[in-house]
Amino acid sequence: MGRKFLWLFLAMLAVAALWMALAPPRPLLNAVKRVDLGNPVAAGAERVARYGCRRCHRIGGQGGLTAPDLAGVTQRRSAGELRAWLMDPEAMRSGTAMPNFHLSDSEIEAIIAYLRDQDER
Repeated sequence: MGRKFLWLFLAMLAVAALWMALAPPRPLLNAVKRVDLGNPVAAGAERVARYGCRRCHRIGGQGGLTAPDLAGVTQRRSAGELRAWLMDPEAMRSGTAMPNFHLSDSEIEAIIAYLRDQDER
């Protein structure tokens, strides 16, 4: 009887771990991926580099061409639309090639600040 409960517990633990890895809840993301927004533009530049956004997107005249050029994106799209894209790309466009990086709210704000800074240049 004890072994059955142990296996059940381990199976539940594995399911929970898989869920956390594939679809972590926002409060967890915000706790573990918090960004200091003292200098949001610098934090955003670091996140753009960390997540390899320029592998696909052209930002500030540099980067790939397989995804939309992000020049002027903060003028074409509202901050809310940009947040939604960065939070869950698949929800914005089914079948999109853009991966969900499971960004925290502060990472999203930093990336938007960086894109806004690029658009103002």
